[in-house]
Amino acid sequence: MAERRAFAQKISRTVAAEVRKQISGQYGGSPQLLKNLNIGGSVSHHTTVPLTEAVDPVDLEDYLITHPLTVESGPLRDLLEFPPDDIEVVYTPRECRTLVSAVPEESEMDPHVRDCVRSYTEDWAIVNRKYHKLGTGFNPNTLDKQKERQKGLPKQIFESDEAPDGNSYQDEQDDLKRRSMSIDDTPRGSWACSIFDLKNSLPDALLPNLLDRTPNEEIDHHNEDQRKSSRHKELFALHPAPDEEEPIERLSVPEVPKEHFGQRLLVKCLSLKFEIEIEPIFASLALYDVKEKKKISENFYFDLNSEQMKGMLRPHVPPAAISTLARSAIFSITYPSQDVFLVIKLEKVLQQGDIGECAEPYMIFKESDAAKNKEKLEKLKGQAEQFCQRLGKYRMPFAWTAIHLMNIVSSAGSLERDSTEVEVGTGERKGSWSERRNSSIVGRRSLERTTSGDEACNLTSFRPATLTVTNFFKQEGDRLSDEDLYKFLADMRRPSSVLRRLRPITAQLKIDISPAPENPHYCLTPELLQVKLYPDSRVRPTREILEFPARDVYVPNTTYRNLLYVYPQSLNFANRQGSARNITVKVQFMYGEDPSNAMPVIFGKSSCPEFSKEAYTAVVYHNRSPDFHEEIKIKLPATLTDHHHLLFTFYHVSCQQKQNTPLETPVGYTWIPMLQNGRLKTGQFCLPVSLEKPPQAYSVLSPEVPLPGMKWVDNHKGVFNVEVVAVSSLHTQDPYLDKFFALVHALDEHMFPVRIGDMRIMENNLENELKSSISALNSSQLEPVVRFLHLLLDKLILLVVRPPVIAGQIVNLGQASFEAMASIINRLHKNLDGNQDQHGRNSLLASYIYYVFRLPNTYPNSPSPGPGGLGGSVHYATMARSAVRPASLNLNRSRSLSNSNPDISGTPTSPDDEVRSIIGTKGLDRSNSWVNTGGPKAAPWGSNPSPCAESTQATDRSCNRMSSHTETSSFLQTLTGRLPTKKLFHEELALQWVVCSGSVREAALQQAWFFFELMVKSMVHHLYFADKLDAPRKNRFPERFMDDVTALVSTISGDIVSRFQKDTEMVERLNTSLAFFLNDLLSIMDRGFVFSLIKTCCKQVSSKLYSLTNPSNLASLKLDFLRIICSHEHYVTLNLPCSLLTPPASPSPSVSSATSQSSGFSTNVQDQKIANMFELSVPFRQQHYLAGLVLTELAVILDPDAEG
Repeated sequence: MAERRAFAQKISRTVAAEVRKQISGQYGGSPQLLKNLNIGGSVSHHTTVPLTEAVDPVDLEDYLITHPLTVESGPLRDLLEFPPDDIEVVYTPRECRTLVSAVPEESEMDPHVRDCVRSYTEDWAIVNRKYHKLGTGFNPNTLDKQKERQKGLPKQIFESDEAPDGNSYQDEQDDLKRRSMSIDDTPRGSWACSIFDLKNSLPDALLPNLLDRTPNEEIDHHNEDQRKSSRHKELFALHPAPDEEEPIERLSVPEVPKEHFGQRLLVKCLSLKFEIEIEPIFASLALYDVKEKKKISENFYFDLNSEQMKGMLRPHVPPAAISTLARSAIFSITYPSQDVFLVIKLEKVLQQGDIGECAEPYMIFKESDAAKNKEKLEKLKGQAEQFCQRLGKYRMPFAWTAIHLMNIVSSAGSLERDSTEVEVGTGERKGSWSERRNSSIVGRRSLERTTSGDEACNLTSFRPATLTVTNFFKQEGDRLSDEDLYKFLADMRRPSSVLRRLRPITAQLKIDISPAPENPHYCLTPELLQVKLYPDSRVRPTREILEFPARDVYVPNTTYRNLLYVYPQSLNFANRQGSARNITVKVQFMYGEDPSNAMPVIFGKSSCPEFSKEAYTAVVYHNRSPDFHEEIKIKLPATLTDHHHLLFTFYHVSCQQKQNTPLETPVGYTWIPMLQNGRLKTGQFCLPVSLEKPPQAYSVLSPEVPLPGMKWVDNHKGVFNVEVVAVSSLHTQDPYLDKFFALVHALDEHMFPVRIGDMRIMENNLENELKSSISALNSSQLEPVVRFLHLLLDKLILLVVRPPVIAGQIVNLGQASFEAMASIINRLHKNLDGNQDQHGRNSLLASYIYYVFRLPNTYPNSPSPGPGGLGGSVHYATMARSAVRPASLNLNRSRSLSNSNPDISGTPTSPDDEVRSIIGTKGLDRSNSWVNTGGPKAAPWGSNPSPCAESTQATDRSCNRMSSHTETSSFLQTLTGRLPTKKLFHEELALQWVVCSGSVREAALQQAWFFFELMVKSMVHHLYFADKLDAPRKNRFPERFMDDVTALVSTISGDIVSRFQKDTEMVERLNTSLAFFLNDLLSIMDRGFVFSLIKTCCKQVSSKLYSLTNPSNLASLKLDFLRIICSHEHYVTLNLPCSLLTPPASPSPSVSSATSQSSGFSTNVQDQKIANMFELSVPFRQQHYLAGLVLTELAVILDPDAEG
């Protein structure tokens, strides 16, 4: 063995493990060492704290105050304290799809409409942790972002990438060759080893000024500039993400709430040509689902007539609005299936004769025989012109056909597949019924293949297809109902279709069907509003067609929509006296009873004005009991009154021109009042028809009411069937929701009695009705609950924050509202389980919290903080809790609180009497204790003792900031003899959660994430509006609230420990929810306090952990908990990296670092502080608290049998 060199003999050979053992024995946790370290905050004076026990954390806020930062600025300072702009509250204008907002034009709106409009237009209120993306919970490495980042990067090619493939060289041989210096053995191109290549290679360019004397600062500056030039902004993000399932600490940002669309289909109507052209033909398209027996879209009306044909109707048709000239439409299908058909219906101008007679010329004449039949065609054309002149405003059913949509999609193939199965010429395809009557859309085999089973139907990726529909079916006058249509459609799918035996009307309708583009230009919404990117208003538009989904769609309303669809279905005049055979129904929407009160709110069809005051149904010739297939679309006014109604007038149309015979004769009247006890009236109606004009004030009554002296068809029996359907984001169409909103708005307006259904609710029984309506929300249908979710949660939160004053009494509805919220979110969780992320967070609720929820205003007649308001003028009182905490309430008794009932009301006399009576009767009932704002002890916990000073400061702030109550609350001052006090949502939420019990507590635990996130956002908003985001953390929240949070965290930790074996899935969700909550609190609360909460959780888990024989599940939960908390973006700062425990910085790292390190390993330890760096000592675990927790877990896992 070679002799050791002189410098090597001086190096200490002590093994690191021996150093750690020695230091631990000499100094670990000794009182003297702790005394020397003098860490700010309480420190344990025990000799040692075992690794299995949690140590008391350092009081981080105190520590930072007592140890001011020595670094003035620069990167190091950012490690020592959170940045000042860490949390920001951002109001982002919500994106509007249309050029003009869809809000109603009326200036006077009732409170519910006002609230809905506010809900659909106010800005998103987003709380942003500005540096959150720096934490491990943020994933910048989505595939799209990776591709985006890699754009423009030069492709790096390395020698190893160019190595020959195959097994010619094995690993061992490669290794030998890499070491070899022989030219013969070295493969060409290996610069590292080949002397030959080195000798023959060209020299590199000389480095100029290499040996010049240059100051160090200049070199550093030059190097820094060189490093920054062409540097990629996110160098480390280019590294692909590790192959790991979604990490536990990752919390995705919810999607922005937006209007729902299904898979979108663009249908372009190109041309419609018959064998003979003698009169205008009008067409409409709609989607039908045969299996669900439901029409799944509104009608799209289009006009493909030539200008010559349109000219025949000029006397009857006013100038057409460009919106009615559309020939292309976008259909939305949420539930595509093999049962969806595109149905095309044709109508023509009314003429004398039944449908069969009118269709006969279209069946017998051929275009090829036009010259031969010229005289007959001229005669037909002359008759058609006469009918157009006289009867031009009336229509009659003519023909129909249907396209089996999924056959088109499947035969067109996907975008990737080059399908030419039924292609003709240049991408044109055969129509749905070819000239050979026996062939189906794409051949029988294809039909049979696509109708077996309900395969996944994708409408977003098939190749565009041009269809030529060649055959139409004559409409049967007695088979016009939807029921008949469903039978025909079901029959079309059978190989032996009855329809194929019918004689067709030959025609050519060319249609393009393709997936709709993402952002089509020149598009109109169902309300005829222009969608953005509408460069020129003179261009023929594309219409978006409103979907009526086959099944419920659970998406909250985000846009204003208020449409009514009226479907006259059938009429039975068989028993009516007199002549009434060619019957049409005129439909009008009236705001009063005078004929001039018809409103121009009925949407036009095609080639006509945008809106009209009346619509007529098609006439079935000589039929006293006709069926109808009309769809009348109405734009509902935002505010309805008792006088708004639908008026139906029945006319007999005289097709033959006779002397002294009017064109139309009224033969009956009926109507539907739009409101019934304040609720929109929709559904199926079978109405009696009056022979006479309705009398005065008829509109407020139903036609079922036998009005005296009126004559009715068939003894007042129901003879007219009509269906009314509303698609509205104003009208809930649910009795339970309607009642709740009506009562809340009655409180807003302070208007009594309230009429709901058949009940008149007086002020004295309003409290009971309000409570019962809150609990009855559970009985409402889920679909309307989800549609009005944002407004519903807003109102429940408002009732928590502002208990109303009813009949002079303050009614606390906090408990009832909390229970309702817990129930609603659990219903959503159970019924919409496909809408959840990996942590069980429902996406609809998560987006409500992230974008919509904001702190409600806390005193009457004020807007909500931030843009928009949450409720208008309202008489509310607020309550806060006593500044003196009852001695009987201790934190360790937090469980016993569950029996208290915070839901009481009382008549306020004087504030002192209130406090005395409540504390006297219910010492534990903290939710009812009120603050005496008049006395000197009225200051809220942790705030300025002078309310006046606080009010003055708050008033000086911007008007949209929330402040404490000022003199404006005169109503409540008169009522209660005191000013209302603040009642903050997060404080009330924590309180209600702590005191709840039984099924309510269980419901809240199941969805703890929701309440935690709601609480955090409320806390941030409160700090923002009270200008406390820059305030010292110890002064931000009152002690009472912090006690509630402690009790809450403690009991939930207890639930995790006691239930982890029984309710595994629920406990996993609860554990991650709690960890995310504490992670959030580190950004806004006293961090020392949050550390103590973390200690509470760890202590409870640890004490259970070491008593289990198989602790793996609980240990896994604890590690998940720590991983989420340690994913905080300011993890380094939270661990006080530059505190006393770390060694002093070397004066010259390049020279002294080795010495300082070796001194740490030397057997002669000089500095006790340095010694603590190498041991999980108590001071280390206290000061570097989060790191200490993680390292402690690691130490216990690596050496479970170690002492302590």
